[in-house]
Amino acid sequence: MSFAKARRVFNTPVKNFTEAKLFLAKQLEAFDYKTIYCGCRVNGKKIDLETCGYRVQKNRNRATRLEWEHVVPAEAFGQSFIEWREGALACQHRTRKLKGRKCAETNAEFNKMESDLYNLFPEIGELNGLRSNYSMASISYSKKYFGGCAVKLADRKFEPQDNAKGIVARTYMNLDNRYPGHGVISAKNRELFASWNQLYPITKLECQRWHRFEIFNGYKHLFTPQCLGLLLE
Repeated sequence: MSFAKARRVFNTPVKNFTEAKLFLAKQLEAFDYKTIYCGCRVNGKKIDLETCGYRVQKNRNRATRLEWEHVVPAEAFGQSFIEWREGALACQHRTRKLKGRKCAETNAEFNKMESDLYNLFPEIGELNGLRSNYSMASISYSKKYFGGCAVKLADRKFEPQDNAKGIVARTYMNLDNRYPGHGVISAKNRELFASWNQLYPITKLECQRWHRFEIFNGYKHLFTPQCLGLLLE
């Protein structure tokens, strides 16, 4: 879907996670057709694992399937909503008051966060599942070996490859700035993300993506002011 067609098809901004995925599936060029954590080539709905050397852990079918990764996990900010933690009358099913993600989706603020385009990236389906809702960290070892994909996973912590660390840091920092009070960045990770942001500077591709998604996301990315020089190159 072209940028012009997307403007006609989608409201401004994208309203929910379903709309976000439909939009992003047609905008893979904005990610250079690569997954965020491993840099695998994306072909439509499929992942070419050979392009990044990813080693399948258990589920080859899911490993070759494109999924949309919340870099800041939905559960991480979802727990700040009472609908997620305790449920709400709007989520009541007969005699049971449901809670969790589906109930949180009845909250407009949660919907904005869950569908925030700046927080969604293409990823290997299996790795999306393995990362789960684990927080980011610098890890000395990994309990799993992912072949040519140099991510680390241990003790409910996840460390992306170096070329993704700056993107991850800026994603967390942007969401934390846009939605304060939802526990996006823990106190111990604030210094880590500041470090990753400095060590792995903004790329032209990031700037182009933020510019492209801005109208559909409804606000400017926190780091957009730093993009002027890169976009003029």
